[in-house]
Amino acid sequence: MSESDEGCRLYLITPPALDPIAFRDPLARALDAGDVAAVQLRLKDMDDDALRRAIDTLRPVVQSRGVAFLMNDRVDLAVAHGCDGAHVGQQDMDAAAARKLLGNLTLGVTCHDSRDLALTAGEIGADYVAFGAFFPTTTKEAPTRADPAILQWWSEMMVIPSVAIGGITAANCAPLVRAGADFLAVVGAVWNHPDGPEAGVRAMNAAIAAEGK
Repeated sequence: MSESDEGCRLYLITPPALDPIAFRDPLARALDAGDVAAVQLRLKDMDDDALRRAIDTLRPVVQSRGVAFLMNDRVDLAVAHGCDGAHVGQQDMDAAAARKLLGNLTLGVTCHDSRDLALTAGEIGADYVAFGAFFPTTTKEAPTRADPAILQWWSEMMVIPSVAIGGITAANCAPLVRAGADFLAVVGAVWNHPDGPEAGVRAMNAAIAAEGK
């Protein structure tokens, strides 16, 4: 994932719990509904064998559509199972160590609302930095609330892309797009959309396009 002339794009994170076999079809329909830059597999409460099966089941669905498939936290599994990269949080594997293990694969780093964390991530070679949470979210515990100004600061100073995350929907994403976010990471806005994930992707794409980005 790199900064793109296409402007702001959608970055999907999987629901916090899923059955990989049952999830294949909804995932495929979501990816076929519109532009998606990446899918991050984020399953915190699975053992290693279940995680491996989930990766091997879902990765082909994503990569066959030209979409990046990223693993949350588990850099070792990302490397071993053909993922395009991994995303690490501040309580996960050390980002510098993750950079070495991933080699040329994509590394994303959670930076909350911290400019210092983002600059450090850039120095160690992160391919993108993630800021948030921008809005209330029920997906995970959000220790910080970020202001869109951090996206503008980053986009004006750095070429490394930024990902905005946390409670983002089609109805509230406009300020983040205008501030310069390269990617909008969403969970509920797509997977919990009342008309299905396809409608969720279309709604997010339309909201981004409405800002001319």
